Amino acid sequence: MNQQSGQVAVITGAASGIGRGLAEHAAKLGMRLVLADLDGVRLEALCAELRGGGAQVVACVTNVGDLEQVERLRDVALDRFGEVDLLFNNAGVMQTGYSWEITAQQWQRMLDVNLCGVINGIRCFVPLFLRQGRAAHVINTASLAGLLSSPLMAPYNVTKQAVVALSETLHYELSMLGAPVSVSVVCPGPVASEIMASNQVVDGAGSSFSQLLDSSIRQGMTPAELAEQVFAAIAEKRFWVFPHKGFKVALQQRVQSILEESNPQFNMSDVEENTHAAR
Repeated sequence: MNQQSGQVAVITGAASGIGRGLAEHAAKLGMRLVLADLDGVRLEALCAELRGGGAQVVACVTNVGDLEQVERLRDVALDRFGEVDLLFNNAGVMQTGYSWEITAQQWQRMLDVNLCGVINGIRCFVPLFLRQGRAAHVINTASLAGLLSSPLMAPYNVTKQAVVALSETLHYELSMLGAPVSVSVVCPGPVASEIMASNQVVDGAGSSFSQLLDSSIRQGMTPAELAEQVFAAIAEKRFWVFPHKGFKVALQQRVQSILEESNPQFNMSDVEENTHAAR
């Protein structure tokens, strides 16, 4: 998909981390922006900064886990700009801890934001793209956790692997229809962000793991570097977006374990070597 000045991009989770990097990059390209986040203060601050640079941008405080709020986000985009070209389903939160110690409320929060947020985005915007009848692109932020599981990250692993499966299914469905709508799934390793601030730490072994993960994330790829790779993939209509390449040996080992029906193995050094995910 050619990236042109004036295209309309809707970005969820835009106030920080990857979302902010995507918004800043899109603004540099001259795109018109509809930015969504639950943190209204930070969202408005970002929009004011981008407007100061000449960008056309509207803020829409949105809980992506609520379908009605995502419908409102779509309507805001249409009311302001009349069309949408790019949808970035990017909002996400983190939860660590032993699978059996994570509360029902914590599990539900992860499902609502990380998975239902993407589902709601697809339900609200894909019919619009099909009605528009021209090139458009859905970009879903998953994670290397969408391909590789690690201990103490069950809700994150589950939701991100579901996002990968949903993205692949959507790609097949749109291809089957011959629709001019492309799909990309972004599977990064650590990207410098504050996602761990959303982690409701469970006491026990998860605490030390969370500290290790937080340190890895804060030292990760910059959101600006990631955004550059994501927009390059959009231009190529590329489905798989792997900003971090070092995970492929671990992925090959996982596939081999499946083919051989052998028990999976986990090495904690994988986390330290950036083979596991976080946004």
